[in-house]
Amino acid sequence: MTAPEWDVIVLGAGPAGALAAHQLARQRLRVLLVDKRTFPRWKVCGTCLNGLALEALAQAGLSGLVDRLGGVPLTRLHLGLQNHQAELELPLGRSLSRGRLDLVLAEAAEAEGAVWRRGTEATVTGPCPGGRQVRLCSGGAAETTSARVVLVATGLGSPGLTPAIGIRNRVEAHSRVGAGCRVDTGAGGYGRGTIHMAVGRHGYVGLVRTETGYLNLAAAFDRAHLIQAGGAASAAAGVLAEAGFEPVPEASASAWLATPALTAHRWPPAAERVLLLGDAAGYVEPFTGEGMGWALLGALAVVPWAVQGQHQWSRELERQWVRRYGRLIGCRQRLCRGLAFALRRPGLSRCALAAVERWPVLASPFLHPFDGAGVNSLVPEPCP
Repeated sequence: MTAPEWDVIVLGAGPAGALAAHQLARQRLRVLLVDKRTFPRWKVCGTCLNGLALEALAQAGLSGLVDRLGGVPLTRLHLGLQNHQAELELPLGRSLSRGRLDLVLAEAAEAEGAVWRRGTEATVTGPCPGGRQVRLCSGGAAETTSARVVLVATGLGSPGLTPAIGIRNRVEAHSRVGAGCRVDTGAGGYGRGTIHMAVGRHGYVGLVRTETGYLNLAAAFDRAHLIQAGGAASAAAGVLAEAGFEPVPEASASAWLATPALTAHRWPPAAERVLLLGDAAGYVEPFTGEGMGWALLGALAVVPWAVQGQHQWSRELERQWVRRYGRLIGCRQRLCRGLAFALRRPGLSRCALAAVERWPVLASPFLHPFDGAGVNSLVPEPCP
């Protein structure tokens, strides 16, 4: 290899990877977008887009996408804890199935000129002159290509990164695991426009109606309890009962998918000509669409770094991305980490719910994640 074949290779076609590929293709860069799955696909996800996520899409020139796909406006958050329930107003939000969102974002990147390869596993390997090598495997055939910059947005498990890259992964010892399913009809009490969140001693379950009418369940459970309960369906039924929520009998016959540990620390989120974003850059238990907001905001933020990396690469560029990503996403993740801490302690959770019910403004950091001033001010250019 004498020169990289691509300007940017993006591993992972979820919201972070697909939107980053879209934005970089609009810069007239040669972009290869790779995902090991075929599309459309279903993933464990709360399907909620909060104000931050919607503003990021608008900044990317995709403001009409969610409405065009029929995204359901979300106006209420219904909380249940220890048989006590409360309702809070949501200022801005949409519910949209992940299968459709991921597909349309990747197609938008393709329409801008990115090359999209589905059903292809990718692994970042060694450096090459002016770039980084990536091994691609599809249908039993393997090939090696390269790019000046590689973006890794492969999700929680972060496949595609080998230990030789120098990025360490540490999973928190007591991290919960995620699980989810979708029910075609579901209990009638879970109407459109409301996020229902049931909190129990060993986990929580979020329920929301999507644009297709099915009921989406996304949950997080203590690993030991999940095993003791005999599976995600039984664990979810227990949490719903504990919170005083209506049961969802259809969930016991549905196919549940699980996730890796929900709280993992990946450091640093950068290496030589490699930048991490989205869940691959580190993750904590999210709430009310936070995870989608982090992914889309990170996709916008990484663009100037990937563009700068076309001309020169340095350790300082890596350090700048680490600092910027930490300031941009880290503060939101710390809030969610604090909420997860409280939800694991019944007494503290009960006091917190009573306080929020009496003074709804206390929930503003979670329900009003963004003031609408413009995402562009949050993602400045890197220093040359």
